[in-house]
Amino acid sequence: MTQTRPTRTALVTGASSGIGLEVARELAVLGYRVLGTSRNPDTIPDDKRLPGVEYVALDLADRDSIQACADAVGDVDVVVHNAGESQSGPVEELPDEAVDRLFQTNVFGPVQLTQRLLPHMREQHYGRVITVGSMLASFPLAHRGSYCAAKAALKGFAMSARQELSPFGVWVAHVEPGSIATGIGERRTHYIADDSPYRHDYDTMIAHLDANEKGGITPAKVAKTVVKAIEADKPKEFYAVGSNAPLVFTLKRLVPRSVVTTMVARRHGLKR
Repeated sequence: MTQTRPTRTALVTGASSGIGLEVARELAVLGYRVLGTSRNPDTIPDDKRLPGVEYVALDLADRDSIQACADAVGDVDVVVHNAGESQSGPVEELPDEAVDRLFQTNVFGPVQLTQRLLPHMREQHYGRVITVGSMLASFPLAHRGSYCAAKAALKGFAMSARQELSPFGVWVAHVEPGSIATGIGERRTHYIADDSPYRHDYDTMIAHLDANEKGGITPAKVAKTVVKAIEADKPKEFYAVGSNAPLVFTLKRLVPRSVVTTMVARRHGLKR
């Protein structure tokens, strides 16, 4: 007699575009009940709405919105933390409020949402918490300090939480993509003065960053890695995908840190 598995409910943040859209699509095809978040679901065009996906409001920069989202979705079995802000700017010129918002959106928000969803996962002895980071957490880049730091913090949270939660059947995995062709460069927030002494290097870095992203892997490829982690009986702690991930992480282990730093800078047109 064939045993069918229970229908799982998955919450995917930032599901109206990019990686989140593709993760939601994959999970719906697999038979999950999928809840996809957007800051304003009413503005999602009809051609971006996926069959079988229910859309809920979530603004990770707003703690009241996080609570309202958790109340609205109720018990979920899987959460994919994909939504976030991509921020750039010289460290000297980043406004306090911009850095505060970035960390609330990219780090504190996912932590706060996870806290509200964990009791059900722990009590039923099953859960998946997947955080989507960036290879910039492992390979920092000039003028991306706030973003690199936020993604590194998210990675640390995931890896620590995994140790706490695995005894309860709740597995946390961190997915670290390289360059992805999502169009995120068009939505990136920039903080730099027109007459900034960092202007030349900043413009050079951004031009190379945008070019690398346009030539990057598809969101669908990252989504397949996320779904692989969700579906695994025991997800790995860490998944890297894109930007020659196996090679660059091997190099990071084998060569001096200064060599890796120089390689990252030169890949973005900077001389270091």
